[in-house]
Amino acid sequence: MSEKRDVNSLLDLDFLQKLVVAIGEVAEITGVPTRKIRYWEEKGIISSVKEGEGATRRYDYLNIKKILLIQELMDEGFTLDAAAKKVENRMKNINEVFFRLVNNVQSNEEN
Repeated sequence: MSEKRDVNSLLDLDFLQKLVVAIGEVAEITGVPTRKIRYWEEKGIISSVKEGEGATRRYDYLNIKKILLIQELMDEGFTLDAAAKKVENRMKNINEVFFRLVNNVQSNEEN
């Protein structure tokens, strides 16, 4: 029972969808400078949540995860483009596994 509750807390999609952080906080959390984050957004590698003209850039959970993964790969010597491509492939794989996990948990709850 405890394990099931732990898995459900990790799969709290509602929470993850609401998790939106300002660019300064993202820079502080990830260690990636705001200028670099803006550049990556200009290149289309990541995207901010649009909240109106002139509003502070804000980023959701998936984009924060991308920022962390891209920076990690760049620290290992990959170029920005190569790191972004690798991360995009990883994110697709992670999403597929995540959705299978959610479906399994939901199936088990129904039984």
